[in-house]
Amino acid sequence: MSVNKVILVGHVGKDPEVRYLDKDVAVANFTLATTEKGYTAQNGTQVPERTEWHSIVAWRGLAKLAENYIRKGREIYVEGKLQTRTWEKDGIKRYSTEIYAEQINLLGKKPENTEALTTVVAAPGLDGVQAPPHAEDDLPF
Repeated sequence: MSVNKVILVGHVGKDPEVRYLDKDVAVANFTLATTEKGYTAQNGTQVPERTEWHSIVAWRGLAKLAENYIRKGREIYVEGKLQTRTWEKDGIKRYSTEIYAEQINLLGKKPENTEALTTVVAAPGLDGVQAPPHAEDDLPF
């Protein structure tokens, strides 16, 4: 048995770049920053805050969600899988590891002039998207 699952909560580093391929299939690329807080070890050593940057790839309905609702600085939850691409440039083999999003939740305060869309789940084999409306008053906390 094997599992390839990634769960991230962080802030978007730049507005998504969205492209449309054949048959109106959308793909969005953007970065997500996750930050580990700094601390002081028991021996007094200061460990500074550390930010890790992740490349996110979203397809179809998730790409359209990114295009319409995700902006730089927005806090989001991303669930997906790791995928590494390989290519060659100038005779040098290059690698890029990306998170292929399977679910995206918009977190934090809803920006003005947007609908109450908070979650989109990629449905394998379907271009349909589940997007339950969610009133901020209904939050369990």
